[in-house]
Amino acid sequence: MHLASPHKRPDLLVIAGEHSGDQHAAALVTGLLKLSPQHAIAAIGGPALKKCPVDFVYPLTQHAVVGLFEVLKNYGFFRAFFKKVLQWIHSYHPKAICLVDYPGFNLRLAQALKHAGLSKKGGGSIAVYYYIAPQIWAWKAQRRFAMAETLDSLATIFPFEPPLFADTSLPVTFVGHPLVQAEQKLVSYDPCGPLLLCPGSRKELLKRHLPVFFETLRQLKHSPEVLLRLPEDPKLLALVDRFHPPKNLNLVHTGSVAASCVLTTAGTISLHCALAGVPGVLAYKTHPITYAIAKRWVQVPYLGLPNLLLKRPMYPEFLQSQATPEALARALDACQQGPMTAQAWELTTLLQAGQVGAAEWLLEGQGQLHARRREALPRG
Repeated sequence: MHLASPHKRPDLLVIAGEHSGDQHAAALVTGLLKLSPQHAIAAIGGPALKKCPVDFVYPLTQHAVVGLFEVLKNYGFFRAFFKKVLQWIHSYHPKAICLVDYPGFNLRLAQALKHAGLSKKGGGSIAVYYYIAPQIWAWKAQRRFAMAETLDSLATIFPFEPPLFADTSLPVTFVGHPLVQAEQKLVSYDPCGPLLLCPGSRKELLKRHLPVFFETLRQLKHSPEVLLRLPEDPKLLALVDRFHPPKNLNLVHTGSVAASCVLTTAGTISLHCALAGVPGVLAYKTHPITYAIAKRWVQVPYLGLPNLLLKRPMYPEFLQSQATPEALARALDACQQGPMTAQAWELTTLLQAGQVGAAEWLLEGQGQLHARRREALPRG
């Protein structure tokens, strides 16, 4: 693997390891450059960050996996990559690092930066920020104390998260959810629109979801137009053909789509759909070992983000053995209630930011927002 060199010492290195984190990181970078166009930014991430005016270092999202079993299978790669990233940071010494979600990798990196004496918490000069907090409300709550020892600041995208860190010394700011703030919405509601399939963006999830989703389509009472949303990744697209998609299916990679109903997996894409008021059904299947461990340690009433936020099932959930084509087809056939406008508005209100957004938080942490405000003051 090769990590590209930056053109000059970066003011900021951004690291995102998953497709949703890549999109949120790209929005953060775009907002940051609007406030501070002179910022030199390097990025490790995916296609969204690569399109930004940054020094793109490595396409990490191509290696995105989910679940303990899947991570163990790819342990050799991640161990080698982790070492390479540390070497890169030591060589080019960015002034600050913003870690975006991806806690399995990013929290370990923050700890390694401290132990190497590179970060401020380790006696060095690199400020370490974290955008999109790990879900300590679901499991491994004790991580918050280690985070306070390795991070300089944390930005959360859910309003209930800052109080969870009240017993630590870590500065935590709710900056609003990026989906609420986004100018372009990925999903909108259209009563005459197609059925939207969102099976995930990682190879292991697609292997488990695509066969079930495609068989579900064959068991529907009607044959609607179907859109399958996937990142434009050749490895992922090859899986679609492998599982024999139905003829009435079309692929979409980017831009906004209108849908009358959605069959989605858990995660960010379900929140996209919920904020648009699109009715739907949520399914999730992972490796049995991963699920058994998660069921033992994760203490949440719902898996889907919309359901967790609303504290009730906006989308009925079908997990593991419950996610059969027969059950999903029945739920989708019953999914004709029109737009879920009230729920969408409730979610939007919950996730709306205050005066400080993500880009402002990051500049504030670097001490540059105050300087910009002073420069903007009228001179007498």
